[in-house]
Amino acid sequence: MRGCREARLGGEMPNPNAEILPGVKWGRPDWVPSPAYWLAMTEQVTEASHGFVSQKATLHEEVGFCLLGGFGVTAEMNHAFFEVLRDADVFEPGAAIPASEIEAMLLTPTDVAGSIRRYRFPKQKAKRIEAAICKLERDPPPLSDPVRFRDAILEIPGIGPKTASWIARNLLGTDDVAILDIHVIRAGKIIGLFDEKVRLPRDYFKMEKRFIELSRALDVKVSLLDAIIWGEMRKLNRHDL
Repeated sequence: MRGCREARLGGEMPNPNAEILPGVKWGRPDWVPSPAYWLAMTEQVTEASHGFVSQKATLHEEVGFCLLGGFGVTAEMNHAFFEVLRDADVFEPGAAIPASEIEAMLLTPTDVAGSIRRYRFPKQKAKRIEAAICKLERDPPPLSDPVRFRDAILEIPGIGPKTASWIARNLLGTDDVAILDIHVIRAGKIIGLFDEKVRLPRDYFKMEKRFIELSRALDVKVSLLDAIIWGEMRKLNRHDL
């Protein structure tokens, strides 16, 4: 399918009804969220401009930050309490700070975007962070194989396929995995890339395979494609499409 990209960049438009993958039509560059639209967007944006860029954190920090997030925890709260733990060396290799001390830090209100806030679920998250750090130090994931690395991260309680893929992307800069969140999945369902009946986390890896096939058909990096789709789709609601 490399010819699709070359044709587009050369000024020729493929037939909008042609299939770029089985069940996925090429569409038009002015129709969100068609493959033609995403390809056109790659000429204008970068991963950094759409929010998917590594922050050069350590493995312990990446895992700890992800474990602090979740339902009921805003991005601002996540960042604020992560900094509290990081400044206390919780994520330093060999620090071995017990869950009771981590919990005490999370129980202490801190400044979140200008207001003093309490963290939700301090006991649960403290235990998960302690267990995760112990596992990383006892059985570090293989850095030479991105998929095996992600599989190892998935063994940590509280981390699912999307989060494990995010950690793998940030740490290894790999395009062997895809970050499929609700926005990317919604776009994929609209164009027929994903079946409407898919369920997470059960079908994550089946959807990931299809997404990687789409990126290769477009001749676009997986990391750039999921970044663009995430960035654009989150600006829209269902009534815009």
